[in-house]
Amino acid sequence: MLGRTAHGLFWMFRYLERAENTARLLEAGFHMALTRDVATAEEEWRSVVEAFGQRAGYEIKHGTYTGHQVWNYLLRDPDNAMSVLALIGAVRTNARAARNAISGELWEAINESWMEISGLLARPVAQGSVGEAVQIIRRAGTAVHGAMNGSMLRNEGFHFARAGTFVERADCVARILDMKYYLLLPSLSYVGSSLDTGQWDQVLRSVSGDRAFRWLNAGQIDARGIVEFLVLDDRFPRSVAFCHSALREELAALARLHGAEGESNALMRESATRIADLTIENIFETGLHDFLLEFITCNRAIADAIADDYRFLS
Repeated sequence: MLGRTAHGLFWMFRYLERAENTARLLEAGFHMALTRDVATAEEEWRSVVEAFGQRAGYEIKHGTYTGHQVWNYLLRDPDNAMSVLALIGAVRTNARAARNAISGELWEAINESWMEISGLLARPVAQGSVGEAVQIIRRAGTAVHGAMNGSMLRNEGFHFARAGTFVERADCVARILDMKYYLLLPSLSYVGSSLDTGQWDQVLRSVSGDRAFRWLNAGQIDARGIVEFLVLDDRFPRSVAFCHSALREELAALARLHGAEGESNALMRESATRIADLTIENIFETGLHDFLLEFITCNRAIADAIADDYRFLS
């Protein structure tokens, strides 16, 4: 496979996952802000911007964190290279570059999603349209993944695409959890309060895990159980454990196709061993923030190693 094709597939699905996760977190922040007073709502919106590392760019343009400013910055601002509109545009650009390696159904799903989203975000999004925008973005992710799973050969291209998906998804989930612990709670005195419970519920909603968690835990919401679910439960497809298990399988498949393992495979085995030996008690003893920072660093190292192993990323 040509380097530029592998590059396009890997980043196409990283950008798609990032766009979808931005929409998910935006939706959770929107619902939380509706129930807060003005000052607290601004903190909710600030946490959403900071979760994706966009605070510096945002504050160049805006001095306050009002909902209208935040969701338009994250969805469509032309000065935000990581806006959903820019990300979906990058998905389509990379799909075009890899056109010979993807199915017609996948190209159609991407192109139709880009046309719908670019039309929707051509103008500022009003409060009454935020929900519709989020649903369209999430639906686009579902359509593209469905087209890929239903029509692509299980070859190099498929494995690069899936690797991009899971390396990005793991990063996003870890950042959302870290945001919760470090940004959403005004102080440690709020842990266990109704505010804390409501915010943990929105964390679950932002990764579409609320129904699954309630089904497994008889409707109970508690921080310890949610962290265990989102980090260690490999039955949930957006947990850290699931993402790294799936990523390990995709990298193993690529190694088999190339006839040799690389640094990314070694790093994945180390990550798998660490996660397999973890308990929720270990995580809280270490400190959730410290654990998540270490995981994010490890995840980034794996992404960089994929670049070195296959010499296709810049």
